[in-house]
Amino acid sequence: MPKDTITEADEQVITKAIQEAERNTSGEIRVHIENTCEGDVLDRATEVFAQLHMHLTKQRNGVLFYVALKDHQFAVLGDAGINAIVPDHFWEDITEHVISHFKKKEYAQGLSKGIIMAGEQLKSHFPYQHKGDVNELSDDVSFGE
Repeated sequence: MPKDTITEADEQVITKAIQEAERNTSGEIRVHIENTCEGDVLDRATEVFAQLHMHLTKQRNGVLFYVALKDHQFAVLGDAGINAIVPDHFWEDITEHVISHFKKKEYAQGLSKGIIMAGEQLKSHFPYQHKGDVNELSDDVSFGE
């Protein structure tokens, strides 16, 4: 189980980062952690994106941080609304940053920093709407097998 590696305290750190990032944007961020990834990591992240209904956000501005701990796989995946406007190398920069922490087994810190980086970019393109902005997706970390 991924919960053998990700403690409850880690989970709280990650959830707090999601809430902080989303405070300034209408974008939605989710984290999904499992142990293994069958096949290509981006294909699996795309499956999880759909399973978590992330493609159903009003502005198509969901971001998934996908981690397969035992297989050492990571992907960050943005929905169509985001991918159309973020700068080149945006996802690669976040991935590099997160993986540098993962190599030191600093999972919560790596994810939190990546989430904050994504939130900063989302803020400039999808600012928080004071009127009518609702949290469309859960901020909780989801876990697979």
